[in-house]
Amino acid sequence: MSLKLYLLRHGQTDSSRNNAFCGSTDADLTSDGVDMAKAFAIAYRSTPWTAIFCSPMARTVATAKPLCEAIDMQPELRDGLKEIHYGKWEGQSVDIVSRDYHDDYIRWTADPAWYPPTEGEPAVAIASRALLVIEEIKQRFSTGNVLIVSHKATIRIILCSLLGIDVGRFRFRLGCPVGSVSIVEFGSHGPLLHALADRTHLDERLRTLPGT
Repeated sequence: MSLKLYLLRHGQTDSSRNNAFCGSTDADLTSDGVDMAKAFAIAYRSTPWTAIFCSPMARTVATAKPLCEAIDMQPELRDGLKEIHYGKWEGQSVDIVSRDYHDDYIRWTADPAWYPPTEGEPAVAIASRALLVIEEIKQRFSTGNVLIVSHKATIRIILCSLLGIDVGRFRFRLGCPVGSVSIVEFGSHGPLLHALADRTHLDERLRTLPGT
């Protein structure tokens, strides 16, 4: 048996529904976001979980909650799994950021690995802190199923780092809609991607909601 990581993005928030930048802002789930969390718990409660790791943000903790309650397991909170800090862009729409911070936005769009949002965090910094959590998991568990509940940018940066994809391309190479889960298995040849942004545990209404 090998080690499998299940990287689950939190359910819908007002910011994800409206496509606004939300990183360090501690947003709550919408009622649809709660339904997404419950749907994941129903679909995956029979999986033999070894551990659950979670960003300490309200939206990720709430997403982990239904499964944790169903299987009577406590999540381990790690700051390294937090979302990108968007700095001055927090809570703003893409149109407003493009207008008010145009040069920074253009640089970030071209290479977010090294060019952060205005007073925010570059992707290389997210990779550094998030991979410390991945390494902790690998050191503690050589086999089993480990759930990681995190955020859109952070999950894509983790996947890029594990799969040998330039983290500067994380926004344009991998999808990660709300409520989706990606699965990576660590085998003899390194990380193997089994599923990317799977949402089959959600019903059609939840899968087709507007937003990101």
